[in-house]
This record gives sequence, C-alpha cells and structure tokens, in this order.
Amino acid sequence: MSAISLRDVTQNDLPVFFEHQIDPYAIQMAAFPARSRAAFMAYWNKLLNDETILKKSILFDGQVAGNIMSFGRSAERDIGYWLGRQYWGKGIASKALAEFLMHEKTRPLYAHVAKHNSASIRVLEKCGFSISGEESDEFILSLSADK
Repeated sequence: MSAISLRDVTQNDLPVFFEHQIDPYAIQMAAFPARSRAAFMAYWNKLLNDETILKKSILFDGQVAGNIMSFGRSAERDIGYWLGRQYWGKGIASKALAEFLMHEKTRPLYAHVAKHNSASIRVLEKCGFSISGEESDEFILSLSADK
C-alpha cells in the first residue's frame, strides 16, 4: 500500500507546486488561473511567512504530490488544496484532507469549488463537508462544528 503523509512546506517544494499549477487541464478543473514563475514564487514566499496560514506538502511514497492549506477569507476559515495531475484518482486528496483536518481544528471550515469539479466536491464530501451555498460558478462547502 502506498504511503500518504503531510509535512511542512519547504522552499524546495515550490518548483514542484509551480509545475502543478501550470498544467492546463488542472487550471480548467480548478477554474483558477496559473501564475507566472515570478508571481508564483512571490505568492508562496508570502504564504511561507504568514503564520496564520496552515500549509502542508502532501507526500505520496515520499514524493511531493501537492499541497493543502487553510487560511482566513473574510470572516471565515477556508481550505484549499492542489495535486499534480499524475496523482489524481488514487485517493490521495481524500486521505491528505482527512489527515489535514486533524491539524486544522477551526470549525466551521469552508471550501470554494468550481461547480464542474465533481472530483474535488467528492473529496470534500468524503471528509464530512456538505454544500452550504453557491455562487454563479462555484459551490461553497462547509464542515460544521460538530465534525
């Protein structure tokens, strides 16, 4: 069985994350535009220095498969994750999210997901999130205080 684990993000993870976020199909699925290398590195360096953001690298058999984080957004605490496409469909995101939720204790916790991204919606639902709202192009899922 393959090992999935989380660890703190390091500078060495950033080039892998950059490659994940420029994948055209991943961009379409997430409905989130890619950043240039300079903008991406600046963004992540800001994240690394922000102690209010809980951020972890997702490892699959010791390789960086993606990242997961929680952050403040308006008056709510949100979660987001990104996996390299070669890691999709293997249960990695669900297992990583379940483990991450043991570190992130804030409830309710929210996720904003493109309506067409049924795989990501399913990952969140497997971990106890449910659709609690919607905007024109995304569903808002939440994890209640009792989960």
